[in-house]
Amino acid sequence: MIIGEWTIDAARLWPGEAAWEGPIAFVDLDAAGEIPATIALPACPVIGLGDPAHPLAAELDAVVEPPVGADLLARQIMATPQAAAVVVQLLRMVVDLPAEQGLAAESLAYAVLQGSAEHLAWRAAQQPVAPRTPGRLAVERDGARLLLTLDHPESGNAIDRTMRDALYEAFSLAALDTEIAAIELGANGKAFSLGAELGEFGTTNDPATAHAIRRSTLPAHPASRCADRLEARVQGACVGAGLELAAWARHITASREAWFQLPELAMGILPGAGGCVSLSRRIGRQRTALMILSGKRISAAQALGWGLVDEIA
Repeated sequence: MIIGEWTIDAARLWPGEAAWEGPIAFVDLDAAGEIPATIALPACPVIGLGDPAHPLAAELDAVVEPPVGADLLARQIMATPQAAAVVVQLLRMVVDLPAEQGLAAESLAYAVLQGSAEHLAWRAAQQPVAPRTPGRLAVERDGARLLLTLDHPESGNAIDRTMRDALYEAFSLAALDTEIAAIELGANGKAFSLGAELGEFGTTNDPATAHAIRRSTLPAHPASRCADRLEARVQGACVGAGLELAAWARHITASREAWFQLPELAMGILPGAGGCVSLSRRIGRQRTALMILSGKRISAAQALGWGLVDEIA
């Protein structure tokens, strides 16, 4: 991928200029001269290269930093440009919205991509997944503590409909019961969670119906209302919907071998379990964009440096 082909001058971001119509725009911050007083970003991802302290850097969708490289970003974005454009437009929006409104915006954006050619092509390429036993959530009340444990290690604690509904019920209880002083979220097995159950993708084909289901059953809604009492302990893989849920916690402890990933862009969609809201509040919209647009795995040490986790134990 030739980055220079997609590099634009910072002056191009002035609202009076013709809008950039490429699938991606790189801006060389080290070479940027005087920048427009008012910035208008094009619809595609706008990625900074170079000095992250440059005044323009904070206005962009992301600034390249290790472990995410520009070439990887370009490849991933070019593979699913429609999904990438929706991702950055959503992140620009949710950063200033209350959690509930942000979750509504995320769900609407997800619904748009559910019917996209990029996502439908990904679904068509998938092999049928054999049915598995329903997911399990262990719920225990210990005085003022509520202990929630993802308990389906044979699936890598993939979050299916059964587990999702149990999580929604448990977090709804916690949000309403002020006598619960602490909520502890953990998991049994080698992985915290491999994300949403892939075998259930496409079971609801109508985007409007799927949006209505997310509005009424997504655990992120009640979790966001009791996030100040939530602590999470993660180990091994912490992927997709599992990471999106854990990111609401006020304190996250990770094992040294833990790793984190948001792989949804390669599927032609975006994190739709609340992660565009929860992660952007934890690590900012730019690093959230780096994780989503690159799909790269992040180590526990890197996650600690970014503030994605608070402690390694």
